[in-house]
Amino acid sequence: MRFLGIDYGRRRIGLALSDEEGVLASPLPPHVRTRSEADVLNDLASLMKRHGVGTVIVGWPLNMDGSRGKMAREAEAFAHRLQKRTSTPAELFDERLTTREAERALLEADLSRRKRKLLRDSLSAVLILQGYLDRRDASDLE
Repeated sequence: MRFLGIDYGRRRIGLALSDEEGVLASPLPPHVRTRSEADVLNDLASLMKRHGVGTVIVGWPLNMDGSRGKMAREAEAFAHRLQKRTSTPAELFDERLTTREAERALLEADLSRRKRKLLRDSLSAVLILQGYLDRRDASDLE
């Protein structure tokens, strides 16, 4: 079963897809939000069907103290709407610091500001999904 990782954003939605075994996350091009949310949900539903996605992992941007801010509530609502639209389970995964980690990796790669902007959301989605997959595998071993 494949997993879809989502880095929810108001302008762009970062996407990552796992392999069939659910071990490795790979980036997909980000979805730029230029249309209605219904269209975005339909686009994601189509992508999920094409790739056989069985579970969606949505980044949950909690505050550093663990509290839920505005973006965390927006991500929760988005996950709920996507789950309702696709009948596919959607789980939230604490994404604190993933965007910062993605930016640091892109800076170390010595990419231009423009290239970093294009890659940041997809890399954040990869970090979210890979973190989920790694934690899931570790709990399976216990």
